[in-house]
Amino acid sequence: MPVSVFDLFTVGIGPSSSHTVGPMRAARAFVERVARADRTGGESGLDSGDGGSSEDGGPSEDGGLAAVSSLRVDLYGSLAATGRGHGTFTAVLLGLEGFDPETVLPEQVDEALARLERTGELRMGEQLGEAPAILRFAVGDIVLHPLTLLPRHTNGMRFSVIDRAGETMSEETYFSVGGGFVVREGAEESLHEGREQRAAQQPYPFTTAAELIDHARGAELTIAEVMRANERTLRSDAEITAGLAHIWEVMEACKNAALERSGVLPGGLEVRRRAPEWHRRLSEHDPDRDPVFWQEWINLVALAVNEENATGGRVVTAPTNGAAGIIPAVLFYATHYAPGARSWSQTERRDAVAEFLLAAGAIGVLYKEQASISGAEVGCQGEVGSASSMAAAGLAQVLGGTPEQVENAAEIAMEHNLGLTCDPIGGLVQIPCIERNAIAASKAVNAAKMALMGDGDHHVSLDQVIATMRETGRDMSDKYKETSTGGLAVNVIEC
Repeated sequence: MPVSVFDLFTVGIGPSSSHTVGPMRAARAFVERVARADRTGGESGLDSGDGGSSEDGGPSEDGGLAAVSSLRVDLYGSLAATGRGHGTFTAVLLGLEGFDPETVLPEQVDEALARLERTGELRMGEQLGEAPAILRFAVGDIVLHPLTLLPRHTNGMRFSVIDRAGETMSEETYFSVGGGFVVREGAEESLHEGREQRAAQQPYPFTTAAELIDHARGAELTIAEVMRANERTLRSDAEITAGLAHIWEVMEACKNAALERSGVLPGGLEVRRRAPEWHRRLSEHDPDRDPVFWQEWINLVALAVNEENATGGRVVTAPTNGAAGIIPAVLFYATHYAPGARSWSQTERRDAVAEFLLAAGAIGVLYKEQASISGAEVGCQGEVGSASSMAAAGLAQVLGGTPEQVENAAEIAMEHNLGLTCDPIGGLVQIPCIERNAIAASKAVNAAKMALMGDGDHHVSLDQVIATMRETGRDMSDKYKETSTGGLAVNVIEC
């Protein structure tokens, strides 16, 4: 189990983890390699998605940014097909300047993009603290190959830089494989070695639900406790607690920011923001959080987070941006409607949030290891489906579920998201994505409740459902996998 909870829950900007966050990380990683071309360094080939660079360095040609004369960027498959609506093109430019999706603020994005449009100049590597290579390069210079799929993954991108003598200094291919995770072509061996090393250090390594349950039973631990024990090989308990609290804070800030916005979402579909008005009406009708209104509140939270994501706001990949509203919505349910939640102390609330995120993260590991969380690879079942499954597990954990009940909750939620297609209208993460998050959040709550009514014994295992999801995604037509060439994307007129 080399994937950390902090790989699955990372802070980034919207609207897409695979099409915005991943390309920005890849572009930044490429520039870092170019910038250190006259040095040496040794890192693994794994970009874990936690905002840090972990590309394989190694000795390379003399040069660095000072030698760069020109740049070429090629985008393939889904990145090219829906990149405009997903903010891919501008994300690549920001990454080439050295911006990090983990730390960049929306206002910085706006300022940088305005400057790029005004001047037509890309300041390659400036945010890395290096003397930048100033190049004439804009969105229109990116070469698009929407019908060309590279072998490793549909979300492929290739960067190359030329020196003043017209020679290629460096050329690298990257793949954005979902949830902000990025893999560099040629780094697979070091990636595999890094994963094996991390797994060897963990007391309870797992890649299947069966292994996870066996660990929990054998050590008499909850799912959350198994995940925390593994996290301790990377961070102290204090760092784990603080990191999980930060994730929750960003989720809450994202939701609150959306409640202050009005008007329509960007992109041309003229989708009206509903969160502020819904919040006003709910606050009037339910000032004291009557449990009868629980579904209206989680609908609101899911809606708010995804409206903020659609604007390019700061969100938590959970495990992707397109599904970012589900876990915050179900976490809102856990912290407001769980038995005794109203009287929880600040510490008790913080501990419940940590339990939720750790259990959800453990389930997320299974999808990342056994299948995919990329809509471009397996359809929306890999994004919204996995998020619903993770959220159901987190809620079952907080509500006192046994490891078997937590696994059952996750299984129920995914079983009823199997086959979900990814067909965003106009390539925008708006329709059907925003409402889909609210529906999936309700499914997660119901799945947790159903699992807790039983004893954990059930006919279909989570591993079987994940295998089915993977096979369904493999068989699904490409037009239903984030290409906007099928489904609602072609049957609904953009207006």
